[in-house]
Amino acid sequence: MKQLHQQLKTYWIFGLTGFIVILISIIPVRLAIAFGTALGAIAHYQAPHPQAILTLGGGQDREEFTAEFAQADPSLEIWVSSGILPNKAREIFRAVGILDQRVHLDYRAIDTVTNFTSLVKDFKSRNIQHLYLITSDFHMLRAKAIGTIVLGSQGITFTPISIPSNEPEESFLRILRDSCRSILWIFTGRTGASLSPRVAHLSYAFR
Repeated sequence: MKQLHQQLKTYWIFGLTGFIVILISIIPVRLAIAFGTALGAIAHYQAPHPQAILTLGGGQDREEFTAEFAQADPSLEIWVSSGILPNKAREIFRAVGILDQRVHLDYRAIDTVTNFTSLVKDFKSRNIQHLYLITSDFHMLRAKAIGTIVLGSQGITFTPISIPSNEPEESFLRILRDSCRSILWIFTGRTGASLSPRVAHLSYAFR
């Protein structure tokens, strides 16, 4: 009985500690989102129409949707971050008449945070201030949180375009975790991806 009481006490302490950590974490996350939103609003005013497309890899349906979507505006260049294999991706875009020169396939990202951090400097160097952001609907809330912080911190705004799916929305804890990692990147240039020893083997685990 005494041992059970001690276990319950331990669980209660861990639970309370976790709750406090989450509560404290929310404050800088909300500040960072507000900061990113403000800068994004300025960028949106300066560039009211998207100048390029950013698609987050995670399934062939995202490339297929992007290829169809991009036909409406041939002036938009396309970036796909860590999507399907290059040969297959090129086939999808070529099938609808999109030239290879218009499509940038980038495979540096290993998760959703690095989808943004690996490309934001490329957008900045090209003076891109407004993007279409394409990903699956269940993934969009987390992508928007990260994008608001990472892209917003560089004066880049985005217009989200969701791909319908039957997947449930991602958890608040997942969104909070990656928002914190995005803030870490702003101050240190690091995303925290290397803290997980399995991340190199699970490149899609955090999508």
